[in-house]
Amino acid sequence: MSHTSPARYTARTDNAVRRSRAHPAHRRRGLGATASLALLASIIVSLLAASSAPTPLYAIYQQHWGFSPITITVVFGVYALAVLISLLVVGKISDHVGRRPVLLAALGAQAVAMVVFATAGGEGALLAARVIQGVGTGAALGAIGAGMLDIDPRRGGFLNSFAPALGTAGGALVSGLIVQYLPIPTRLVYVVLLGVFVLQALGVLALRETVSRKPGALASMAPEIKLPKAARTPVAIAAPVLFAVWALAGFYGALGPAIIRTLVDSTSVVWGGLPLFVLAGSAGLAVLVLRGTSTRTVMLLGAGALVTGVTITLVSIGSGTGGAAATTGFFVGSAIAGFGFGSGFQGGIRMVMPQTQPHERAGVLSLLYVVSYLGLGVPAVIGGVLVVHGGGLLQTAREYGIAVIVLTAAALVGLLLSGRRAEPAAAAWTVVGPTPEAVPAPQNARVPQTIGGIE
Repeated sequence: MSHTSPARYTARTDNAVRRSRAHPAHRRRGLGATASLALLASIIVSLLAASSAPTPLYAIYQQHWGFSPITITVVFGVYALAVLISLLVVGKISDHVGRRPVLLAALGAQAVAMVVFATAGGEGALLAARVIQGVGTGAALGAIGAGMLDIDPRRGGFLNSFAPALGTAGGALVSGLIVQYLPIPTRLVYVVLLGVFVLQALGVLALRETVSRKPGALASMAPEIKLPKAARTPVAIAAPVLFAVWALAGFYGALGPAIIRTLVDSTSVVWGGLPLFVLAGSAGLAVLVLRGTSTRTVMLLGAGALVTGVTITLVSIGSGTGGAAATTGFFVGSAIAGFGFGSGFQGGIRMVMPQTQPHERAGVLSLLYVVSYLGLGVPAVIGGVLVVHGGGLLQTAREYGIAVIVLTAAALVGLLLSGRRAEPAAAAWTVVGPTPEAVPAPQNARVPQTIGGIE
């Protein structure tokens, strides 16, 4: 007759109880794991597609309503700010009220934003739509990221990293094609997205809930940013790269359409969506290619590709005369920079997060989100001001690109000087309790790669 120690029996029982309480919904009817992951990934794609859908339309809005490039970048910047605030305030609330209620509310907000976009009659409506859209996106991303890892940490981690790039790239390109070749150009793309969000909300009703309700929802809405001692050096190295790559993404989203139309001397809105499509598509490729590569190598490749790509882009627009050579150089540089964007961002997250304890991760992630979304929004707004008051579009692009190179070079130097000390021990999230932070992962696991600010 074997003997089981009280401590071991208690630990085993506690683990079983924790799993049972955390995932009671797995016993209910609903979508299976694969279908649930596919639905959640499709929502990420739709959210990011909707965020980039207005990009090809900015020139039409500017022509119809006569606002300046500053207004375009402000419209872009308020979205980033709204996402940031939403992530910090309601990013953890789905741990308390459940994933499905948060997703339904977020999709409802997206539907309202699409209606406001479709009926917009001026810049005020655009700003309102972007704020509503940003709040809904931030709320949804937190719930989706946690929900995917609840269902399957391995597949969920990959989809969290790849789906945002697919959505961002596809949204810019498909929006441009709809606007260029189909009727009611400033409304149809939003009507299509509205229909998609309604269908996805119906799908969410069939999802199995993966967490139980628990108290503390209001307390979880207080933003909490902590930086433990072990993470300070990695954050100091990663933060400039995170800021730089998202500043580049913000620039492509806000001013990229105007730059490419200047180079090709065309008013086609399809051209306007191509720069962001190339940048985000290449970022998604980086996620696929570098999945098994060490964190330090990913960071080095990301920084090097970013500097190289932006340099090629600057050379291509240097003369300001446009033409086939300049246009080709711009897209080649954008593709290389996009590879740096994808690898630099996922490398930064992978460098920092293994240095944190489970109870510290939400605060550290919040700090990384702050850095990323500040990089996305603030430089784009400054760029809009410089376009009007600082020498024009191409001169602003040159100054902006140089700033990105300097930031990335500083991070690259820090990474090289830190040597192998910057290489984190292998770690990852694994789902045992109600949140992905429940327990530390085995030492041979890999941190789920992220892009687009999604855990």
